[in-house]
Amino acid sequence: MLPKKLQDKLKLRSEANALRSLSSPPLEGLGEAIDFSSNDYLGFAKNEAIFARAGEILNEHNLEYNGATGSRLLSGNHKLYELTENCIAQTHQVEAALIFNSGYDANVGFFSSVPQRGDVIFYDEFIHASIRDGIQMSHAKAYKFRHNDLADLESKLSLRVCHTEPVEVQSRSRVCDTEPLEVESVLQSGQHNAETIYIVTESVFSMDGDSPDLKGMNDLCEKYGAYFVVDEAHALGVFGMGLVDHLALGHRVARLVTFGKAMGCHGAAILGSAQLKSYLVNFARSLIYTTGLPPHSVATILAAYQHAAYEAEKSNSALKNLRKNIEYFREEIKKQHLQAYFITSDSAIQSAIIAGNNRVKAISRKLKEEGFDVKAILSPTVPLGQERLRFCLHSYNSQSEIQTVLELLANFLKNLPAADAD
Repeated sequence: MLPKKLQDKLKLRSEANALRSLSSPPLEGLGEAIDFSSNDYLGFAKNEAIFARAGEILNEHNLEYNGATGSRLLSGNHKLYELTENCIAQTHQVEAALIFNSGYDANVGFFSSVPQRGDVIFYDEFIHASIRDGIQMSHAKAYKFRHNDLADLESKLSLRVCHTEPVEVQSRSRVCDTEPLEVESVLQSGQHNAETIYIVTESVFSMDGDSPDLKGMNDLCEKYGAYFVVDEAHALGVFGMGLVDHLALGHRVARLVTFGKAMGCHGAAILGSAQLKSYLVNFARSLIYTTGLPPHSVATILAAYQHAAYEAEKSNSALKNLRKNIEYFREEIKKQHLQAYFITSDSAIQSAIIAGNNRVKAISRKLKEEGFDVKAILSPTVPLGQERLRFCLHSYNSQSEIQTVLELLANFLKNLPAADAD
């Protein structure tokens, strides 16, 4: 029996029609819905060549193990780690890469250990929950800036303080201040002389699909001597090997790449200098105190990177197909007169704001009945009134599927009750 406080929290979540539960997708061949929900943007998770190549890599290195056998600092640092990390570092043109078990582990490990007492972190207000959780575990002061707002960021940088409402970071999934946060007394200019400043953002935001002005943000880092940290989870594979690579940003950038999205496997890596890698090996607790990834997982990461390099040379690559589908989806939004609902995005994530948990769940259910899997994102994951349908586009979606799902959405929206009836 759960304590009453926990039972009450579940009850409140259920009454808000926001109770989460685990569900299994239908088995292949039994009429599964058309995928507009998974993060498998390039189809790598189902790619037979990657699957076969991972097996070849294991055989080549005589790694017939089901598990890593221990943490990476004990017995779990099998030979594929070095090979794969070198491949990743070379691909992204950085000194070093360090593989973590997941993107969550990587962000928690980095932000709980790298920023120190006396340092200041400025983070986008829509930053991912894993970064917030890591910041909460650090001893640095952390201040949000308005989403993708360089002017607001610079106003805070110029004072080295959060000019209004410095906050204690709360551990909430993609916290968007759906309720007031506790605040400290407002710091005045000169009261906090930061030893080191970190500016943190995502290159593609997971719920909105939009991107910040990374070049402008990097320029601010150069101007104020700040370190730039970029989470590239939803950009890797969608914008080549990430937007940081594409823009050729400076050496003061540390970044996270994850492999469970466009790369179609599992795990993550922090990219940066050799010194940063050494520091994380010594101080990132989410790396030190956990069993390493099994050889097959690391082999699959290496196979995915090798396949991505092969795909880049093809005229009909998965990436080119994905980019065509994104462009076509944006065109169909205009044809169906849905611009007022959709957040502007050039990424694989296209979100339509449909306020109210009941309303957005009803649309998602209707689409599912028509054979389309489009997930409803509910509050409190996003702010109240910002509930949405989150379309994830893929290289393997057809233009006919895109046209049909948006036609259905347009028709369903015409008969949707008003938001205040939710």
